[in-house]
Amino acid sequence: MWQERINAEARGAPAQDLGDAMPKLTEYTSYADAQAHASSAALWELFDGDREHCNIAHECITRHADGSGRAAVRIAHADGADEILSFDTIAAGAARFAHWLDAEGVKPGDRIAFMLEPSLPFYVCLFGAMQTGAISVPLFTLFGPDALKLRVGDCRPTLLITNSEKAELARGAVNADGNPRVVVADDGLLDVIEKYPATYTPKTKANDMAVFQYTSGTTRELPEAVKHSHRTLVTLMFAALYGTGIRPGDDFFCPSSPAWGHGLWHGTLAPLAMGVTTGTFAGRFDPVRLMKALSDYKITNMSAAATHYRMMKNSQRGDDFAFHFKKLSYTGEPIDPATLEWIDQYFKVPACSMYGTTEIGVVLVNYPGATDFVVKPGSLGKAVPGQKLEVQRPDGTPSPAGEIGELMLWRRDRWETTKDRARIDEDGYFYHCGRADDVIISAGWTMSAVEIENTMLKHANVLECAVIGVADEKRGQVVKAFVIANCPGSDALVKELQDFTREKLAQHEFPRIVEFVTDLPKTPAGKVHRKVLRDREAAKVLQASQV
Repeated sequence: MWQERINAEARGAPAQDLGDAMPKLTEYTSYADAQAHASSAALWELFDGDREHCNIAHECITRHADGSGRAAVRIAHADGADEILSFDTIAAGAARFAHWLDAEGVKPGDRIAFMLEPSLPFYVCLFGAMQTGAISVPLFTLFGPDALKLRVGDCRPTLLITNSEKAELARGAVNADGNPRVVVADDGLLDVIEKYPATYTPKTKANDMAVFQYTSGTTRELPEAVKHSHRTLVTLMFAALYGTGIRPGDDFFCPSSPAWGHGLWHGTLAPLAMGVTTGTFAGRFDPVRLMKALSDYKITNMSAAATHYRMMKNSQRGDDFAFHFKKLSYTGEPIDPATLEWIDQYFKVPACSMYGTTEIGVVLVNYPGATDFVVKPGSLGKAVPGQKLEVQRPDGTPSPAGEIGELMLWRRDRWETTKDRARIDEDGYFYHCGRADDVIISAGWTMSAVEIENTMLKHANVLECAVIGVADEKRGQVVKAFVIANCPGSDALVKELQDFTREKLAQHEFPRIVEFVTDLPKTPAGKVHRKVLRDREAAKVLQASQV
């Protein structure tokens, strides 16, 4: 069916001649319909591909490139510029880039890493690599040398594509064998590929790998990428339909970086696969610039991190813009009540939480746009169709309503932990009650306490350190480091440690609070006891609230 549809498109056959008269999932919007009609088979009906053959670039770009110049991506640049890329432009560039990769000897299964802001080169590289059967590996543009080397060393890309500003940093990740080859994606590269054909026949099967996706910070010493096949796009649509509520006709926007799971899968691939114009942000984030873009583009559906909403509220500039929202969603962490009130006041639709991780996908949603689903403020919602979750006690029995337990997901014929604590209410809604491990979520970023500690310990003045997350009104949590130093603590040393850490890892990944101490609590095995530190900080907050 997949090849038949591609051949039909080449002949100019109308898409409706190839379909059937049965309603598609995109035509249903209610919670009841989601429970009644959602199925794997129904998802496949939204695509040209089938269980044997599928290609993400074809589904997201090529099949929507009809010569009309219809917008695929709107990019709000931090400097105030607006950039609009059409399906036609991206499709032609991706095809030419695919031919160029073939000419350069790139083979199916080779990894193509790229560290680029949203731009024409970014989308050309992303989708061009996928067409050849190579694997796209998006990397965060604010990675420091250590974080970049870890990921490049793990995925071993053939090419590392970046811009001229990051070229020197990228070359620092090249190993002794001269790999990966660093390519600067500028107008010169676009000129080079211009000589190649503007069409390309994909080489992939549904189960071939398409993307290696790194989480936003839980990397450990040797990080493992989450590996996604081309058919992942199909299962992703459960989250798109019921987590972000995307439907044809929406004007969509997601300000999260496409280097991360939310920005790539929910903000880029899912809407494009439905032929929906999506929007994104490039450059240093500015909440006022975002609100201007949302107003100017007349965005009707946005999915963002909780911090994006908080920063818009804190800017106190909501009155300067007119908004057109019909659906809103957020992920990464809970939204505080004050921000939810601001959203109700200015956006006038409920913000719907969606819960999941890069590893497990989205599993709890609030069904944006479903008029028969009550959105409870602060709730994670209910399960995506086909998913089964349960809050359990330590003995594995279900926790009753109101009791906090471990959030478990039924997968591969057994219960698997999500490493989160949660509770359910009497109506079956789930509520997040904190992490079950030492991962810190700050402003939507997931960071590893161990990774930050290990980096700080590389500093000449740090003897020991421990890192935890502490409550913060703006970011939900921020990183706090307890440091035993070999010299007197000072404001100058605090800044030096912060700069040192963010340069080694990423611009968001550093301790915003540093406290110098003379000792650290330890477990009987001699390990730093972070729970003791967390409990102490929680006691301080409680004491302060009672004063």
